[in-house]
Amino acid sequence: MKRIVECVPNFSEGRDSAKIDAIVAAMREVSGVYLLDRESDPDHNRCVITLAGEPEAVAEAALRGVGKAAELINLTKHTGAHPRLGATDVVPFIPVDGITIEDCVALSKKVGREIWERFHIPVYFYEAAAQRPERANLENIRKGQFEGLLLEVPKNADRAPDIGEQMLHPTAGAVVVGARKFLVAYNINLNTPDIEIAKKIGKNIRFSNGGLRFVKAMGVDLKARNLAQVSINMTDFEQTPLHRVFEMVKREAERYGVGIVGSEIVGLIPKRALEITSDFYLQLENFSPAQVFENRMEASLAGAPTLDGPGKLASLAQPFLDAVAQPTAVPGGGSVSALAGALGASLGQMVAGLSRKKKSQAAFVDQLSDAVAGFHRASRFLSEAVDRDAASFERVMAAYKLPQETSEQRKVREDAIQLALQGAATVPLEVARKAADTFESLGSLRAISSASMVSDVRVGRLMAAAAVHGALANVEINLESIADAEFRGKLRSESASIAARVAEVS
Repeated sequence: MKRIVECVPNFSEGRDSAKIDAIVAAMREVSGVYLLDRESDPDHNRCVITLAGEPEAVAEAALRGVGKAAELINLTKHTGAHPRLGATDVVPFIPVDGITIEDCVALSKKVGREIWERFHIPVYFYEAAAQRPERANLENIRKGQFEGLLLEVPKNADRAPDIGEQMLHPTAGAVVVGARKFLVAYNINLNTPDIEIAKKIGKNIRFSNGGLRFVKAMGVDLKARNLAQVSINMTDFEQTPLHRVFEMVKREAERYGVGIVGSEIVGLIPKRALEITSDFYLQLENFSPAQVFENRMEASLAGAPTLDGPGKLASLAQPFLDAVAQPTAVPGGGSVSALAGALGASLGQMVAGLSRKKKSQAAFVDQLSDAVAGFHRASRFLSEAVDRDAASFERVMAAYKLPQETSEQRKVREDAIQLALQGAATVPLEVARKAADTFESLGSLRAISSASMVSDVRVGRLMAAAAVHGALANVEINLESIADAEFRGKLRSESASIAARVAEVS
């Protein structure tokens, strides 16, 4: 299975194109790494580079970028509107295909150690890789920025790096490394130079101040354009979509008598984020991503069946059924359980989507719209788990095949087996957890959906319950071979709790 990871290093240089070129050139020296995008902003004095490829190659490219940035960027002489802690400020790893967020955490830890060993630059870990809860949020780590932390870190053990000495590099600062979901960097420009208005809007919309979930925001002064900007990071564009952020900024701006002159995406954005936004503004009925020409073309080129002609639904299901029927270990019961859960969530999405169009359910339109979005997220998560479960089992089989001729090899093999088994137990537990959520959401849906669709809701609940029980059976079979008693106890306790949530299907 091909494994693809994305890495989006941010460097504290957005004005000197020669320095940016040199940093990019250093990263492009690594074979198998694709440079997808580069963005620079002179007001922020920052550039954002997007890399993708196999994990090991991308990690090496990021390391070379860190080294080159340390050579070329001196933070004691750096100014810009964007907060920064290091010459290479942040290095996040994002799972794309055949790799999990847990894999990205391990990769970020490896890269963090290498940064210290190669360049003697200290490292902080953030987001999913954070070693301390308060460091999950980047702004907590970066508080005080380079100048403040240069003085504070040697005196305050609470601000000490996760890797390296209790001090910053004198010119390169520190690097914040982590693993996260796809982040959308979205900036909205206001028709005023008043930076205080942008700061107030940023404060009102960010989650840490009671605003939108999965949103971080701040005010930035765009001196070159004589404008104020609300600079936004969206950490989960499906749960808090682009249009919701735009509309809230627009409403907040109107309170201060200003308007929006434009917005911009920094770096890359998933097509799905734009599809959600276009669906909202155009009020499309029964819209599906399959209606997007490029999506359909990509599926066709990949060998997926088209959606016309007799037996179209059977032709879509048959490849997976054939794969399950083969005399091979994967896909197996774990993948089938994940698919059952995804089908249950998809039925919920269908019921909620149709119900919100009926006059009889007009009082529940907002609740049904939220349900559509929630079931869609659950279906995507569970459908992706079909492959994740198969991949986790393949890692177990690979670990068992490691050499065991010497005592050292046997130790490495046993450690690899135990780690892979824990992964193989964790994935179906996540499936069971999400399927149980879906089961309960479908139960709530019955009260607000059309009475004519009660059978669809019941079938969805049956599928979700089957997903839970099937996934938990896969958890248990892996736990039997895991040596860590604390890990076994924790997963068995949660398994029992999840199973109790789907004890009765009505």
